[in-house]
Formats: sequence, structure tokens, C-alpha cells
Amino acid sequence: MSSEPFENVVARHGPLVLRVCRAVLGPGAADDAWSETFLAALRAYPALRPGSNVEAWLVTIAHRKAVDQLRAQARRPVPAGDLPEQRPARDGVPGGWEADLWAALRALPEKQRMTVAYHHLVGLPYAEIAALVGGTPEAARRAAADGIAALRRSYLTEEDAS
Repeated sequence: MSSEPFENVVARHGPLVLRVCRAVLGPGAADDAWSETFLAALRAYPALRPGSNVEAWLVTIAHRKAVDQLRAQARRPVPAGDLPEQRPARDGVPGGWEADLWAALRALPEKQRMTVAYHHLVGLPYAEIAALVGGTPEAARRAAADGIAALRRSYLTEEDAS
């Protein structure tokens, strides 16, 4: 167990941890990663062995927290903006972009179509999708990614992509 009070550790290493967070994330999200670093460190600090390199330990935690935030940012949805106007329905079939999207979805191979629908429309995790369609969670993730890529290629026009 470490003998130095945790508040002294924060005071001494806080600026270094903030620099690490800013180096990975930039100034905007660095404060959150800094806070998460010291929250995690506070929980683990009592079990830290005497003589441990506290600075290196904190830098490792800060790096991991910053990378976690980068990954979370990459998963956040991007606003789509204004949707195009819908064409009137023909014979009970939706018109406009809905019809185009459903046609593009139907054109996907079965596993891609099912994994895209189950994950992006229903919200199921890949492990549950794998149990439903067969295969591994990694294969389900790959099929969904391939399906989304195919939808982007076939459904989006050049104007939509820019």
C-alpha cells in the first residue's frame, strides 16, 4: 500500500496527466479524460505496491482513458442534416428515400441484411446476432460493416456523400 496521500499525488502529477490527455485528445475532451484517470487511480491507489513508479502508472491510466474517449467519439452518430422530401406512395409502397433505402437493403446478401437490420435497426449486440444468424460475434460485426459499406456505395449519391 502506498503511504503518500492521494491528494498529494494529484497535485504533483495532475499537470503531467493533463498534458498526456491533451496530447491524445486535444484541449476539448482532455478534462474529462483527466477526471476519469484520477477516479480510476483513486480506486486502485490503495492496492498500489510500495516503491511503484506512480508517474508511469498514472500516464498509463491517462493514455488508456484518452484512447477510450477517442473510441467513444468514433462510435457517436453524426447528425444527418435535413432529410430529402418523400415522394408520394405508389400502390401502398413507400415513396422517396424510404423506398430507395429499403430496396438497397433488400439487395444486400442475406447475412449482411440481417446483421445490419438486427444491429442498426433493432439495436442487438453482435453476440446475440451471431446466435441468431450463426457464426461468431466477429463475423456478425464484419457482415454488418460490409453491409453498411455496400449501402453507402449503392444508396448514397455523390451529392449525399459530400
